Formats: sequence, structure tokens, C-alpha cells
Amino acid sequence: MRLVLTKKPKNVTIIEGFPGFGLIGTIATEFLMEHLETEKIGVVEMQEIPAMIAIHQNKVIEPISIHYNKKHNIVLIHAINIGKGLGWKLAEVIEELAKSLTAKQIISLEGVGSPTAESGRIFYYATKNGTTSKLLESVARPLQEGIIVGVTGALLARNISTPIMALFAEAKSGMPDSKAAAHIIAALDAYTGLQVDPKPLLKQAQVFEKKLKGIVTKGQKAEEVQEDKRLSYVG
Repeated sequence: MRLVLTKKPKNVTIIEGFPGFGLIGTIATEFLMEHLETEKIGVVEMQEIPAMIAIHQNKVIEPISIHYNKKHNIVLIHAINIGKGLGWKLAEVIEELAKSLTAKQIISLEGVGSPTAESGRIFYYATKNGTTSKLLESVARPLQEGIIVGVTGALLARNISTPIMALFAEAKSGMPDSKAAAHIIAALDAYTGLQVDPKPLLKQAQVFEKKLKGIVTKGQKAEEVQEDKRLSYVG
């Protein structure tokens, strides 16, 4: 696993969204890439997953790409495929990225299961060296109990020097949930002041949901085909 950067802006805020429950992080970062003017400044190369990219609207979409918004000095980590069991290694790469860019903060966007038929609540967890705000506290509540898995869990467990703010959106199922992604973007806006207009958010999030669901599904099928081929060579 290797971090490759073409630019190294400094004192940035890193916002990461990895595929997880409801694809919340991926949908949210996809929306931010569309809403904010960004340029791709890097990728994470991984030998641990099959050599595979997606082509969408004549553009290459890597498993993990890194994008920069100059206006807000924000770096977005966008991911559509991270393989299995690579949370610790990816957390190490994000820590390397944070040090390389002297990041002021890492904001993680995650989905969590809802215990009820309804969804929409937002929770947050800040490391001891992190900060919250009254605006965030007006739209989200602190996470008192829970199990955090994947990249965000590994980041928090590593106890890195860069402050971390993790936002969690309640989703109704493991299927892509654009409504929950819209809620987490609204909470992120309250916290960061990105001035994201919430009115067209849900409509656009539904478009991203459909797009990402197709990309992820095709990617999973491609992995299955490659695994079948490998087994046929072995067997």
C-alpha cells in the first residue's frame, strides 16, 4: 500500500469517507467533490486488492483518490473499494498523509445502523485534542456508546497526534442511503462552515447513490470473476 501525491498543500483539513454502512462516507465525499471545486492530487495504490478501476462518464475512478479544494484548504479522501481487513493499513496511510500535509484535523464521515425504522440522527466523537462547536452540538449529539469498525475505528485506536472529529449518520440498512448522507453533510456544514446549500442536497445525493451503487456492484462482480479465474487456475 503506497501513498502517491502530486501536490502537498499545508495546514489542511482532511475529510475522509470510506465505504461502510449505507455507503455514507462515499456518497458524502462524492457530493463534496461535486459541490466544491476540487483537483485530484493523489491516490492510494494498493496491491492488496485486485488491479481494477472504474470508468464513469469517460473518467477513471480509482479505488481511493485524494482531492484538494483550495478555497477552504480541504483535502478529500474518496473511496469506492478498500478491500477486506485493510483498516489498520489505511489508517497508517491517512496518518502519513496528515503528517505530510501538516493537517490541522481529520474529519471522518461514517454510517451506523439505526435501531428503529427511522433514521436521521447524527452523532459525533472528538478525540481529546479535538474540538467541537455549538453549531455542531445543535444538530448532533455526542456518541456515548458504540462499536466503531473499519478505517475510522483504526484511526481512533492509533491515537495519532492529529485531532480527529468523527461524524456518524444513522442509516436504515446496509444499502446506499442518500438521505442519511444528506444529514451528515448538513452536520458537517454546521461544523466547518462550508456553506453547503441543503436544499438540492438530497436530490443530488440520490443521483450519487445510484451511480455509486452501480460502481460498487460492478466492482464486487469483477472481484468475484477474478477470484473464480484464480481458483480455476489452481484447481
